[in-house]
Amino acid sequence: MSNYRIQGATGEWEVVIGLEVHAQITSNAKLFSGAATEFGAEPNSQVSLVDAAMPGMLPVPNQECIRQAVRTGMALEARINPWSRFDRKNYFYADLPQGYQISQLYHPIVGEGGIEILLDEKDESSAKTVGIERIHIEQDAGKLMHDQHPSFSYVDLNRSGVALMEIVSKPDMRSPEEAGAYVRKLRSILRYVGSCDGNMEQGSMRADVNVSVRKPGAPFGTRTETKNVNSVRFIMAAIEYEANRQVDVLESGGQIVQETRLFDPDKVETRSLRSKEEAHDYRYFPDPDLLPVELSDAFLAECRESLPELPDAKRRRYETGLGLTPYNAAVLTAEVDTARWFEELLAQLGDAHAARAANWVISDLFGALNRLGRSLLDSPVTPKQAAELLALVADGTLSGTLSKQVFEIMLETGQDPGAIVEERGLKQTSDTGAIEKVIAEVMAANADKVAEYRGGKEKLFGFFVGQTMKAMAGKGNPAVVNELLKKTLG
Repeated sequence: MSNYRIQGATGEWEVVIGLEVHAQITSNAKLFSGAATEFGAEPNSQVSLVDAAMPGMLPVPNQECIRQAVRTGMALEARINPWSRFDRKNYFYADLPQGYQISQLYHPIVGEGGIEILLDEKDESSAKTVGIERIHIEQDAGKLMHDQHPSFSYVDLNRSGVALMEIVSKPDMRSPEEAGAYVRKLRSILRYVGSCDGNMEQGSMRADVNVSVRKPGAPFGTRTETKNVNSVRFIMAAIEYEANRQVDVLESGGQIVQETRLFDPDKVETRSLRSKEEAHDYRYFPDPDLLPVELSDAFLAECRESLPELPDAKRRRYETGLGLTPYNAAVLTAEVDTARWFEELLAQLGDAHAARAANWVISDLFGALNRLGRSLLDSPVTPKQAAELLALVADGTLSGTLSKQVFEIMLETGQDPGAIVEERGLKQTSDTGAIEKVIAEVMAANADKVAEYRGGKEKLFGFFVGQTMKAMAGKGNPAVVNELLKKTLG
């Protein structure tokens, strides 16, 4: 449980948070038309007659969009409703050609479920379940462009009719950190399932943030809704600002108005947009052009069978089956791309090396990619090359120091580690004769230190190891060097 509190003049205040996440469904066509959904196309180049609301055009549901919503509900262990219905949500806006949005109010396709979040990846006791109220399918509106002309706003209808899942949480979160963990986990699950790419920068996942404050244990306060926040960092910042604003209003004797607000990322503040509409303001009624959606048992079975291993199950398997630490398992399963890369590495290397491979990926590989400003998807080192590098360490060809040198060359050149070792003569040596010769030279050059060591100054042993490894350009096998030094120094 979160202990997040806002300290006001009249005492502590608790924050109550619920999120409505709009996730664009992964599909090649829109919800009710065959128009494309690709991001970044020329304005109004992906608009069918249905999307433009031309007279006489009838919507036809895209089965893939329904399938992806059902699979998402199953991944969230939510109730799937075999009978659901589309409703018209009536409002007038320049980017909504029909004058209404097709959505689901009364009978959504997915009912209650939940998501388990971890507030601290190293501490499984920090787990908390956030309830899911419902998931419904709806079509997106178009986009108004205000920066194309000094006195006109232009309308781009490419997004009009794109399929969205609205994933509505229960008001179970109590801090910005919990909300951030929830969005990250939800995004992770959607990407594992493949039902949404989770690209918040491109707007394919965004959140409406509902915030209210109360004295701990008191009834819920009046909430505000901050619309279309498109990054985890901004969601957390919007909550923090809005909660503090509400406390200030209440402590100065004012009242919170239920309203819709906008978040300004430049000023890091929310501001009023309009008074909050209620369901009756939208004059909902069943869409007369669409039949109810009825899901067969066979369809539901196919959806369930198509689900991959999800992040929580994968994390548990990594801990119990592969022996990874809870932290390493959490990091490697947080993103589906990371888990796939790691599993490709293990397929080449073998599960017996899982713990060492996990440490290498998280410290060496992630550190290098961070330094280079690159992601795992455009890593210069492939899983196969990484497996080869780790195998060369395991069989004694490379020491830890040499493997770091080889890794740096791999990052620069993209070469395989075996080729680098051969070309540059970077093999570790376990030749006792060669190592003994170098040890003799080091001892001859440091006779005073030898005398000190033999006189009881045993801390100097590390000095001799370092000098020997330096003289061998890091190629001496550390275990053999240690063993021979102990024998020679006496």
